[in-house]
Amino acid sequence: MIGVLTHHWAKADKIEEARKLLDGNGLAQSKAPGFGARETLYSLSEPTKITTLVTWDSNEIYEAWRASPERAIAMAGADELWSQPPESERFEVAG
Repeated sequence: MIGVLTHHWAKADKIEEARKLLDGNGLAQSKAPGFGARETLYSLSEPTKITTLVTWDSNEIYEAWRASPERAIAMAGADELWSQPPESERFEVAG
């Protein structure tokens, strides 16, 4: 199993739109084969920072999700919401 930790920085005037878009993406992910779980974290020190931690059965399954039309639909228009590009890192889940 892998975990994907992604930091997003919303534009200050687009925070609610960014949260809604990421919630929609989470809903779409939850229907994908190999999806494990998802947590969304809102930074206490940086109000525009939204972090997600999503687990997947494997790196290959996550890559399939990233290439899927469902993801493209869920994330349509996302680039207009970010003040800087999202940063993502993959981890092996222990246990």
